[in-house]
Amino acid sequence: MALVEVSGLKTYLQSAKGAVKAVDDVSFTIEKGETFCLVGESGSGKSIMALSIIQLLPHGISSHPSGNIQFDWRKDNGSHETVDMLSLDEEVLCNIRGSRIAMIFQEPMTSLNPVFTIGDQIMEAIELHHPERSETEVKQQAIDALNKVQIKDAERRFNDYPHQLSGGQRQRVMIAMALACEPDLLIADEPTTALDVTVQAEILELMRELQRNNGMSILFITHDFGVVAQMAHKVGVMQQGKLIEQGETREVLTNPQHPYSKKLLAAVPENLPPLKHARPDMQNPETIITVKDLDVHFPIRKGFFQRVVDHVRAVDNVSLDIPKGQIVALVGESGSGKTTLGRAILQLQKPTAGSVVMNGKELVGLSQKELRPWRKHMQIAFQDPQSSLNPRLFVSTTLTEPMKAHGIGSSDEERIELAADLMESVDLQRDHLWRYPHEFSGGQRQRIGLARAMALNPEFIVCDEITSALDVSVQAEVLELLTEIRSKRDLTLLFITHNIAVVEYLCDTTVVLKDGKIVEQGLTADVCGNPQQAYTQKLIAAVPRLNI
Repeated sequence: MALVEVSGLKTYLQSAKGAVKAVDDVSFTIEKGETFCLVGESGSGKSIMALSIIQLLPHGISSHPSGNIQFDWRKDNGSHETVDMLSLDEEVLCNIRGSRIAMIFQEPMTSLNPVFTIGDQIMEAIELHHPERSETEVKQQAIDALNKVQIKDAERRFNDYPHQLSGGQRQRVMIAMALACEPDLLIADEPTTALDVTVQAEILELMRELQRNNGMSILFITHDFGVVAQMAHKVGVMQQGKLIEQGETREVLTNPQHPYSKKLLAAVPENLPPLKHARPDMQNPETIITVKDLDVHFPIRKGFFQRVVDHVRAVDNVSLDIPKGQIVALVGESGSGKTTLGRAILQLQKPTAGSVVMNGKELVGLSQKELRPWRKHMQIAFQDPQSSLNPRLFVSTTLTEPMKAHGIGSSDEERIELAADLMESVDLQRDHLWRYPHEFSGGQRQRIGLARAMALNPEFIVCDEITSALDVSVQAEVLELLTEIRSKRDLTLLFITHNIAVVEYLCDTTVVLKDGKIVEQGLTADVCGNPQQAYTQKLIAAVPRLNI
């Protein structure tokens, strides 16, 4: 029989407004050694489906009115028993969780305990399911698990805390913890969403290798169709709690039957139609910002007196021109200095040395008072609008406060009218001004972040990873919106991202950053189509493509 067989499952969640049908009459099977991918937009029920299988939903607010989840339970003595996960008591579920079904959560930093070392956390999972093993055996098994997920110098890193690891390393630790007891089913909930393409490629290859070695099945949840094409044997598409389409990966991706599946695939950057708006003059562009020999160094202090012993060279001798009216991509792995460079150009981070000239005016060295008139000309849209928007303020206040500070509008009424126009320019309604940030979806909050960046009618905006966590359909809408804004307002954008597919679709020129230094720059078609440097070639090769 199949390893997992879900039949007619319904999962309802209780809310103040009544029952929410998070999973509504869903059926599918996962065979042994198979990868089944669930795709769909945020809120479609993918994660609730996974949590239903492993039975991690809070009992007080969740219920299963109908359906069952049959699981082929391999016991410690080697025998097999088919059980319904919905009818098992907590003790049996605890035996199955971690041992036979393991889960990798979307955000490892919030899933790992910050006050325990990664070694202790992996050992805890092993000790729970194998109490008969000695501490020495358990520790060695934990170190072996770290070696399997290719954590370098595993014995030393065993004693590190989560904050001492990079995002990719923390994700590897989550995988090591999940695989420590050799489960039959691995549930991976968006395990690569916020990772660089190179780290993502390593994680995906690691999961495929472990699957080949252990014969493990994988339930993989993602909104990246390039990852689906690489990983999945079968695909299921979810919309509003229903599984609207499922089948073999090649069939679903090349010949989708449901209109919603077609809409999702059409929104993938490589499937988007060419940009409607004319690109700016690429032959003799006017330069709006000139960066020359820019350094941003952070001191490393050690000892009782905290003496400076070295520096982290986050931005190291960077020079570039940003042409007026163009969208310039800034790409590279995490820690390459992309965000620090963007902030240094805006003078939100003081440079250690170098020059930033905007419209003929040197910005480096200006006081906060001298910089204030220039703030209206250059703005930033942050990566996470949820944390960058004040949760206590109406959207109207968020948009009108900067206008008031810079003397835009003669009255509150005029500023409200300008804010309403801004909301409409980012495809939101005027009455949304009187809502709080938590009342919007992630894509809508990103639009509000763009509206705030445009509130002062700037010439230049830094867009810092603004599409990294968005669904493909919402991402496509934001990209179209950016091109419209650029065209109508003659805006210049510095687009910081690790999504090469978005760069190829949207950006005029591309700058590749590594360890704080520029390794390659030029027209996007040249940099992405025919990269000259080994590092750029590695980045481009790691991009998951939709090609089957």
